Amino acid sequence: MAKKKRKSKEEEEGAVEELVDAPLVIEEKQWQPKTELGKKVASGEITDINQVLDEGYAIREEGIVEVLIPDLESDLLLIGQAKGKYGGGKRRVFRQTQKKTKEGNKPRFSTYAVVGNRDGVIGLGYGKSKETVPAREKAKRNARYNVFKIRRGCGSWECGCGEPHSLPFAIEGKNGSAIIRLIPAPKGTGLKVDKEVAKILSLAGIKDVWSETYGQSKTKMNIIKAAEKALRSLMQTKVQDIHYERLSIVEGSVGKNVSKKDFEDIKDKAEDKKDDK
Repeated sequence: MAKKKRKSKEEEEGAVEELVDAPLVIEEKQWQPKTELGKKVASGEITDINQVLDEGYAIREEGIVEVLIPDLESDLLLIGQAKGKYGGGKRRVFRQTQKKTKEGNKPRFSTYAVVGNRDGVIGLGYGKSKETVPAREKAKRNARYNVFKIRRGCGSWECGCGEPHSLPFAIEGKNGSAIIRLIPAPKGTGLKVDKEVAKILSLAGIKDVWSETYGQSKTKMNIIKAAEKALRSLMQTKVQDIHYERLSIVEGSVGKNVSKKDFEDIKDKAEDKKDDK
């Protein structure tokens, strides 16, 4: 019997790159809700994603997010690296690890996905599998399950434009030895952060930010998780009523074209929620 020729490393890496770009074909099926939240969304009882996030519902169905956020966008973060001499390999969306066994090497692929509507709602998810396509879909599915809303505003003392283009105040997140500090920037500055963190902030609807990083910031997994913790701290920070107008703070998804007059209505709604509590 003739022996099969073993594929070279370049051919294996090329096959992985083709799988990244290849679209996943899935048969279209009508969504049938199974959870209590899914039934409320399907019946029209809940029509706003902010209501779901404010009341602390656990999202366990992709259809819930697809119905409430029809303009949701997704992207994969570059957390892996192809093999190359002296660490010069090309960045990849898949991080490959291997387990040594008697039968041979057993590779596994992990990936990180981010979803957002560019209007104050963001989600990140991690997926791992023996093959690339299931790992990618796991990550996107988990990102939809983990969506959360953030605060935006104009917290830079150099700006004061009254539009929620940046952060209302400086925030910080840490994971492992990686620490990232996000600072409000004036309009037109852009996202002066790590490229992968910039993808997250862009899908969250933040346009102008400065950053400082400490520790092993080149470890992409740690810096991504640190950025997620920093963004989650935006809603955990206590803010006085006077700061909503002064810093032009908006919470969650409020519409992409927001005028200054709308901030008064948003502020009144926030005050009503506090009175009810």
